[in-house]
Amino acid sequence: MKKVLVRYKVKADKVTENETLVKEVYKQLNENKIDGFHYCTFKLGDGVSFVHIAFADTEEANTAFSNLPAFKNFQANIKDRCEELPVASPVTIIGSSDFQVI
Repeated sequence: MKKVLVRYKVKADKVTENETLVKEVYKQLNENKIDGFHYCTFKLGDGVSFVHIAFADTEEANTAFSNLPAFKNFQANIKDRCEELPVASPVTIIGSSDFQVI
């Protein structure tokens, strides 16, 4: 299982654009229902920092997500949107309690 947390900061004038691109990814995820792929995105309190958490049960699920056109579109110009570029870190779950985002 691949588990990763990605954190980055966008330029203040790019927040709306970034949110729109992220929402398009979720729209495609909801339409395509990738089995074994779990994903959530947070905007932090500063209003410009974002955190994405992705868990892929299989490499196939991870590949299916990576191949979504909306995700490719999100990644396409990320350097232009960012104040601080994305940093991906593998994570290990220590514990959770009914963690589900609706």
